[in-house]
Amino acid sequence: MQWFWIIAGIFGFATLKGSVKIVNEKNEYLIERLGSYNRKLEPGLKFVIPVLENIVYKETIREKVLDIPAQSCITRDNVAINVDAVVYWRIMDMYKAYYKVENLQDAMVNLVLTQIRSEMGKLELDQTFTARTEINEILLRELDVATDPWGVKVTRVELRDIVPSKAVQDSMELQMAAERRKRAAILTSEGERDAAINSAKGKAESQVLEAEAKKKAAILAAEAQKQAIVLKAEAQRQEQVLKAEATSQAMEIVTDKLNSDPKAIESLQFLLAQNYLEMGKTIGSSESSKVVFMDPRSLLSTIEGMRSVLSEKSEITSNRDLGNNVDVDIDLEAIKQRYSNS
Repeated sequence: MQWFWIIAGIFGFATLKGSVKIVNEKNEYLIERLGSYNRKLEPGLKFVIPVLENIVYKETIREKVLDIPAQSCITRDNVAINVDAVVYWRIMDMYKAYYKVENLQDAMVNLVLTQIRSEMGKLELDQTFTARTEINEILLRELDVATDPWGVKVTRVELRDIVPSKAVQDSMELQMAAERRKRAAILTSEGERDAAINSAKGKAESQVLEAEAKKKAAILAAEAQKQAIVLKAEAQRQEQVLKAEATSQAMEIVTDKLNSDPKAIESLQFLLAQNYLEMGKTIGSSESSKVVFMDPRSLLSTIEGMRSVLSEKSEITSNRDLGNNVDVDIDLEAIKQRYSNS
């Protein structure tokens, strides 16, 4: 009897211990009673009926990572490439994840592989490298829709490696090398073209500046020549004015002298003869060839003319000395006219 109670106590303790369940945070349990779904256990202290109830599925609702192995794909231009990916997902409905699909993780792997092959077959090889972001968005959208009946939410899809075959890689390297040589040739030709254009522009601007400088120099030279001509003409005019004034003053001095000293006529005759001879000497001393016809009588006639004028002046002076009120005025214009006629 004692053994019976000991066995019963042990069995009761084991049964009680098996009925108490502690569900951790972010985990959920599915309970079946007599083979059919009964309820879901959420985090905390929970109890189940021994023998009648059974925990059939335990899983976390945290986000998980699904590693997709590399697989061979054929692009639209018939190039073989190997592609692998990473899928981030989490369970939204534990009931669907267990009862709607068998072996959820294998089903998702196969679905992702199928979608990757489908999307890669729509693109050419070059597009697979440049449209990685677009491919990720398309896969995310399609996988999210496809896994919704399984109670799964796909949060992110990332293609990791896209590796062409060895022959394709060699061809791509040759193509890239040719493309680099092409770009280098284009850049070299563009540089030479720009250099030629800049050189031509520099020459044109230099010629324009040189022409403008010559134009300004010609204008300045013309203005300087104009001013020189004006100044020269002004100087000649002033010289002529000064000469005329000097001649006028000299004639006045001579006239005053003749009026004051009747004997000065002899000195005037000497000066006229000397100036006449000096004029001939000056003409003869120039370098140019010349022929001078000189009438020796012209000098004498000139002197005789001056003598007659001065004789008239002497008579007038004598009359003045005798007391006759006669105004003495030597007509200089008459002397100049008679001198010039002589």
